[in-house]
Amino acid sequence: MKYHKIKRGFFISRPNRFLANVMLDGEIEVCHVKNTGRCKELLIEGAIVFLEKSKNPNRKTKYDLIAVYKGDKLVNIDSQAPNKVVQEYLPEIFKDIVCIRPETKYKNSRFDFYVETKQNKIFIEVKGVTLEDNGVVRFPDAPTERGLKHIQELIACKKEGYQAYIIFVVQMEDVTYFEPNLQAQPEFARELYVAKKSGVEILCFCCRVTPDSLEIYQKVPCKIELLNL
Repeated sequence: MKYHKIKRGFFISRPNRFLANVMLDGEIEVCHVKNTGRCKELLIEGAIVFLEKSKNPNRKTKYDLIAVYKGDKLVNIDSQAPNKVVQEYLPEIFKDIVCIRPETKYKNSRFDFYVETKQNKIFIEVKGVTLEDNGVVRFPDAPTERGLKHIQELIACKKEGYQAYIIFVVQMEDVTYFEPNLQAQPEFARELYVAKKSGVEILCFCCRVTPDSLEIYQKVPCKIELLNL
């Protein structure tokens, strides 16, 4: 996926989860943050950030904050981007696709994708990952009841004969492996373990990141069975 009209700035502060103050061209610009997660290890004062200018001239904020440098690693923090890159990448995961339907309801959940191939009917939930420590990436960075519900519903899908997938999209390059964030939410880690044992497929991919693009390029090992649950 591609972004347009990108500008480089310096992060100053985040008054709330939706807004950030950024030094842009020598002036402070209030920007929309396209990620409601904490991102505390990323959005630190002085960090180099990249902004995309909004196409809506009537919007209160002119720019969206989409990426930030963590040391020499560029991290995309656009929470809408993982779904977009997965949709582009689906033909690499599944052969003979005959149908892709985003935002499809199943019982009490709305999954990111419903896919049909000539052989299978598949529900997919996508999660973006921005939390990294020495090459290890983890999800979630804060407790997510919605995430728990999605896992439980995917287990139900599998029991009813559907194929079920959780795809974690690591919004950065060069990581070692993925694991659930046991410290942030033990319940999520436990449910993910149960899902795997129930036949839900768990995939993780990292991305090539530039200031104006994001692209899935490599599968990342998932270490779920090694957790002491």
